[in-house]
Amino acid sequence: MSTTTATPKCAPSNNLNVGYPQFPTAKELHANLIELTSAGGGGEFVVRNFVGVIQDISIEASTVETDLFPRGALEYYTKKNMGWEYTQEEYDTWQLAERGGAQGDYREGMKEKILNVIDCLKTEPLSKRAVIPIPFATQPSSTIDWTDQGQNKCCRELHFYLEDGKLKCTGIVRMQNANIFVKNIHFFATLIDHVAKELNVPVGEYTHWITNMCLDRSATSC
Repeated sequence: MSTTTATPKCAPSNNLNVGYPQFPTAKELHANLIELTSAGGGGEFVVRNFVGVIQDISIEASTVETDLFPRGALEYYTKKNMGWEYTQEEYDTWQLAERGGAQGDYREGMKEKILNVIDCLKTEPLSKRAVIPIPFATQPSSTIDWTDQGQNKCCRELHFYLEDGKLKCTGIVRMQNANIFVKNIHFFATLIDHVAKELNVPVGEYTHWITNMCLDRSATSC
């Protein structure tokens, strides 16, 4: 692969994400999510329809360690969700229910989904179809069951697009536990970085859309 990045073909655009709250890195956005959800006392308190933009979505800037998620845990869950290999020792060390259940497991079919996005943007850089759908990797959506955690994935889709000569991404999230955000964003950053390297383009900003947000998993039916 060339050490210099290419200048991809991009459609003329007007990205309205400039009107949403802007955050230098995931660290600042995470602090804001904790503040917003803690203001209502946590528990069942819900913040709805949050949108924020992270300017630097690089892996290092998106590695936000917490007591619940030290670096080892972040890297383990990212490996798992990317569809990469991990060891039994890593599983035994880092896998905890408090760090997310089946609704936060995105591994199924992820390698194929990533390859599809790469092929899409290599073949047609102007495409609006470079999407990674998260739920229903092996079942039709007609089987939806609200009681099945594994079907009700927290992240619904990741939309990739080339704009201003960069790869950008918008994530659509059904449910965000503020204290689990650091796990999600480390995975998203790694995924964006992987796709950008395959396309040989720089990375732009990331836009995060959340419908429902609570402080932690103590809320009902997260």
